[in-house]
Amino acid sequence: MERTLVLLKPSIVMRGLMGEIITRFERKGLRIAGMKMMRLSDELLAEHYSHHKDKPFFAELRASMQASPVVAICLEGVEAVRVVRSMTGVTNGRDAAIGTIRGDYSMSNHHNVVHASDGPHIAVDEINRFFKPEEVFDLGDTNLGILYSEGELEEWND
Repeated sequence: MERTLVLLKPSIVMRGLMGEIITRFERKGLRIAGMKMMRLSDELLAEHYSHHKDKPFFAELRASMQASPVVAICLEGVEAVRVVRSMTGVTNGRDAAIGTIRGDYSMSNHHNVVHASDGPHIAVDEINRFFKPEEVFDLGDTNLGILYSEGELEEWND
């Protein structure tokens, strides 16, 4: 099973839309292997957004990510990274397709409601950044038989 990180940003938390977004992932068939609400420190944000920390907009990004707690979620499923990225839509909410999370809940490029890992190796690093090993759970084979065909699971695990 592939795992990915999703952050429900303050623009979702403060609007009271956490349950709606989590429900969308669950309805898709992604499984929650870990979830917690947390406040993001300056150090964690500098590490997570290291590719942006020297850009002029970083101070605004940091302030927006610290406006309220975020919800960190570790999701798992076959091709979880790709599926979640497809569900979230493009970064700018005004450009995101209706039906995607950003397309349905965001009008902003900056306040774009969710973060989603953009590759399997990055997902591993991000999950380790936001979760301690004991905060991510092995769900075993529970409900896999109704989410995937046997062939899909065998193909993925090879």
